[in-house]
Amino acid sequence: MRIYKEHLILSGSKVKEALLLLNELSKDAILFVVDNDEKLIGALTDGDVRRGLINGYTIESNIDNIIQKNPKYILKGATDLKKIIEYREDDFKILPVLDGDRKVVNIINFRNTRSYLPIDAVIMAGGRGQRLKPLTDLKPKPLLVVGDKPIIEHNLDRLVLFGIDDIWISLKYLGKQIEDYFGEGKNKNIKIKYIWDNEPLGTIGAVSKIKNFKHDYILVTNSDLLTNINYEYFFNEFIKQDADMAILGIPYKVGIPYAVLESNDGYVKSFKEKPTYTYYSNGGVYLIKKSMLKYIPEDVFFDATDLIQELINKKFKVISFPFSGYWLDVGKHEDFEKANIDIHNIDF
Repeated sequence: MRIYKEHLILSGSKVKEALLLLNELSKDAILFVVDNDEKLIGALTDGDVRRGLINGYTIESNIDNIIQKNPKYILKGATDLKKIIEYREDDFKILPVLDGDRKVVNIINFRNTRSYLPIDAVIMAGGRGQRLKPLTDLKPKPLLVVGDKPIIEHNLDRLVLFGIDDIWISLKYLGKQIEDYFGEGKNKNIKIKYIWDNEPLGTIGAVSKIKNFKHDYILVTNSDLLTNINYEYFFNEFIKQDADMAILGIPYKVGIPYAVLESNDGYVKSFKEKPTYTYYSNGGVYLIKKSMLKYIPEDVFFDATDLIQELINKKFKVISFPFSGYWLDVGKHEDFEKANIDIHNIDF
């Protein structure tokens, strides 16, 4: 993955300098021209340079003479994904992400990114991993390797795949190892910040410590899940239903080994022979309106299920997002072994 600033060039640079940078970018050859504050001015491709040379400019000319003045861009925090999907379907490959001051804060490359969602993500990674001892005696469970990288990195890379670039990681047990592993996230073109639980705060209590979320939608996920969830679809369903909180629902089938009688006032009306019923269990991934976070008490042990019940009691709209893709909670040794087999056979 390229560092996004490799695509930036300063206004006033010479064409020769631009050619050298475009050559280094290879198949990703597009530059975004910025001023000293990294505010977007224009875009420049090989084709623009070629047309400029045909029109009499030289490699010593100022690039501002040949740039595209009104390039396409994505606005950070925009909740309407129609424009992003339109760009993607119209085969735009690389687009700058601008903040409210037109400063370039990221570059989206649709060769390796599927969307750009207006979401902050919190990865809960403070657990002890007691059931995976002795593997977790010297290493935190999120750093146990599945395939070619740690479990938590599979989760983080899934978020990055959908353009989620403001990420928080909640730490406790051996958390310094996780912080050292990811750093500030620069090599993934994201920003990672860390929150520490001095005392156990449950599966969502640590979120109350974060006061400076960038977006109005917060995704909270456990760090030990292996899943190929489509976060764009999850977000669109959340918006479509105008939900206050959405819970990833994992199907769980229960088979009854006998005929089930359906009766009314003691009279049998019908029966089902050995039916199977499907229920949905909590998948450990939640999408929440930021305004709902005020119901998480500070410095108190508080689970996600406590927040769910609180919002239900207050008549907010809590929905289930039924999921039929791959999902595995890597909590026990047999789960860890299964994950290391499945990782080679599942399309992530």
